[in-house]
Amino acid sequence: MEYFRPSGRGETPQQLLFTGSMDWLPNEDAIFYFTEKVLPIVRQSLPGAHLVVAGRKPSERLKKLARSCEGVTVTGDVPDMRPYLEAAAAFIVPIRIGGGTRLKIFEAMAMEKPVVSTSIGAEGLSLVPDQDLLIADDPQRFASAVVKLLTNRPFARTLGCQGSKTVRECFSWAKVADQFAKCCDSYVHSPAAKSVSSA
Repeated sequence: MEYFRPSGRGETPQQLLFTGSMDWLPNEDAIFYFTEKVLPIVRQSLPGAHLVVAGRKPSERLKKLARSCEGVTVTGDVPDMRPYLEAAAAFIVPIRIGGGTRLKIFEAMAMEKPVVSTSIGAEGLSLVPDQDLLIADDPQRFASAVVKLLTNRPFARTLGCQGSKTVRECFSWAKVADQFAKCCDSYVHSPAAKSVSSA
């Protein structure tokens, strides 16, 4: 929470950001899904919408997409993700497959960025749709959510600030460590722990 904190530098209008290791299939699938199914709908309303994909080891297929698809930039590995997060007007997580941790959402929210995700993209996170982030599971709804964030900036700022508040109150190291300590203490004093220690 201390590392991912906005510095007040300005954002780039209509710039979207996706971050992640691009050698992980669900991340690559997400980008191809977004650029093929969602971005064309977004551009019907906002022709200047631009996507930045920041993350290590993009495949040749993904690099080729960036060369052939106007308004898509693939950075490859970057030394610091924070400038890319600061520049983004909205953060997207169009993940359709796969599991794992969703720390990218918490990082974006900590930077006060409004987030649009699929249900799978935000799976397992204790977040409230339409309060902490937007959830959209088909191309039309995802595009509509993106357009709303890029055109209704007061709404986008409110969503970003609420997301940041949630992350700082519920998912800081101090909060998580306290919850873990309580779980351990609860187990130590449970009947199950006492039966193991007496065996």
